[in-house]
Amino acid sequence: MKVVTQLALDGALKRLCLPVFQREYEPAARQASHDNWDYIGYLEHLAQLEVSNREAKRKERLIKQANFPYNRELSEYDFSLIPKLSKNRILDLARGGYIERKECTVFLGDPGLGKTHLAIALGREGCRQFRRVKFFDAAELVTMYLEAREERQILKLEKQLKRLDLIVIDELGYVPFNREGAEHLFHFFSQCYERLSIIITTNLPFSEWPSVFANDDRLTGALLDRLTHRIHIIELEGESYRLRSSLASREKTDQ
Repeated sequence: MKVVTQLALDGALKRLCLPVFQREYEPAARQASHDNWDYIGYLEHLAQLEVSNREAKRKERLIKQANFPYNRELSEYDFSLIPKLSKNRILDLARGGYIERKECTVFLGDPGLGKTHLAIALGREGCRQFRRVKFFDAAELVTMYLEAREERQILKLEKQLKRLDLIVIDELGYVPFNREGAEHLFHFFSQCYERLSIIITTNLPFSEWPSVFANDDRLTGALLDRLTHRIHIIELEGESYRLRSSLASREKTDQ
């Protein structure tokens, strides 16, 4: 009778899609007996295990869907190499309030200072807060718009983007865009304005942004007016983060 009951229970839990509940109910029953749990405590324990498992899987799924080019965490960033960068400010951003407020964050500085590292790390923290995040290289995003225009799918693309909570745009300024590309990027930022949050990494100060947007001062000015309405500007100054890390690794190898 016990075997039949277990088979029936396993079958029911499988149909209800409760795999952790199914895996853990027997060990939990032994623990409940040992620790004198009541029925409510026993069920609460199993329910919490199931919820925790589902939340962990959801976070993993959101991180995968964000399409980050590689894994980077705030714990891996060496703030001592960029002494003027406020660690507390970055940790405050990691709490995600800026996403809730639909604010923009710009990491500004020379190559090799860890702008992309910080942007990815904040994006991953957003995923862990159950935010829908997507990572794009700036040139990749423009290409997506150009291809969507050719296929008459821009509305579909923008509908997909509007479902997101945070978009990370990497390396804005490394590749200048022609007039058509600049207009698409301007349209993208206009669509995002006060609808979702954006993180941008760039090596260009705002005064040089017209060079990216087809040298159109008017278009760039309109873009910056929207972009800087609610913004966190984080400037990184110092020697190349990557170069110093590489040299330190070499020194360890040579010793």
